[in-house]
Amino acid sequence: MQLHQLRYFATVAETRHFTRAAELLHVAQPSLSQQIRSLERELGADLFHRARGNIALTDAGEALLPLARQILADAETAHREVQEVAQLRRGRVRLGATPSLCASFVPDVLRRFHDEFPGIELIVDEGGSQDLVRTLSAGELDLALIITPLPGQAPALAATELLREELVVASSPASPPPTRRRRILVEDLRDRPMVMFRRGYDLREFTTAVCRAAGFEPSFTVEGGEMDAVLGFVRAGLGIAVLPGMVAARSGLRITPFAGHDMQRTIAVAHRKDVAPPRAARELRRVMLEHLRTAAAGEFGLPPSATRLLP
Repeated sequence: MQLHQLRYFATVAETRHFTRAAELLHVAQPSLSQQIRSLERELGADLFHRARGNIALTDAGEALLPLARQILADAETAHREVQEVAQLRRGRVRLGATPSLCASFVPDVLRRFHDEFPGIELIVDEGGSQDLVRTLSAGELDLALIITPLPGQAPALAATELLREELVVASSPASPPPTRRRRILVEDLRDRPMVMFRRGYDLREFTTAVCRAAGFEPSFTVEGGEMDAVLGFVRAGLGIAVLPGMVAARSGLRITPFAGHDMQRTIAVAHRKDVAPPRAARELRRVMLEHLRTAAAGEFGLPPSATRLLP
C-alpha cells in the first residue's frame, strides 16, 4: 500500500468520478484506475461499486476512507515538519478559531506571530467549537482555539486552557439600559428582546441553556446572524445580546456585566494527541501564551475586567 494509491482512492471517493479525479491529480485516467485496482488486489476487496455514471463506495471503501484521510494528513504533517526546519523561513500553520475569537483575540496574536515569522503562511478556519474539533481530529488543522469543555466525542485531542472570559450583555447606547442596576441577572433577560447568533455558535447554545436553567425561553427578535451582523443589529436597537467581554469591549456598545461568576467561558488551545504539532504551530502557541501574559499587564486592548489568564 503506497501513499499515492491512498491519495488516488480518497480523491475518487470525494469526486465519485474516475476521470474527474484523474484531472484533479494531474495523472492519466488509465494509470489512476490501474493503481486503484492494484490497491484493491492488495487489500483483497473491491473499494468501489462501478456502474456507468455511478461510482459508489463499497463497505470496504467506507471503512478505508477515514483511515486513508488520516494517513494522508499525517504524511502531510511529516513532510511539512521537515520543510520547516530551515529557520522557520517558510511553512504554514492551520489555525481554527471560533468567530468571537476571530473578532477579538486572534488578530492581535496573528499580527505578533507574522512580525516574528513573516515567511509562515497563516490559514484560519472559522467555526463553532464542535465543528473545529471534528476538523482538528481529521488532521485538517494544526491547532484550534475552542471553548471548553471538549465535546465527549473528542478523546483524541489534548487541550490547554488559556483564558477565562466573562460574558456580558451588550445593548445600544441609544436605547434604555437593560437594567437600572450596575450588574444584570440572567432572570432579567426574561421577555427581553434579544439578538441571537445562528445555530452552531457556542454562544447561542450557552445563552439558551442558562435561560432555560433559569426557567424561561429567551425571546429572539432577530436570529441567525454572524458576529458582525449581531453587533450591527444590537447597535441598531433591535435587541440586546450576550457577548464575550473581549468582543464587547471593542464594539462601542453599552456593556452591562452579569452578577456572580457563572457567566464565563474558558478558552483553550487544542491539538491532536497522536501527532505533535509542527514546529511553526508550536511557535504560534508560544506566541499566544506570550501575548496573553502581555495582555494581562493591560496591553493590546484586552480588558482585564473581562478576562483572566489561567495558570
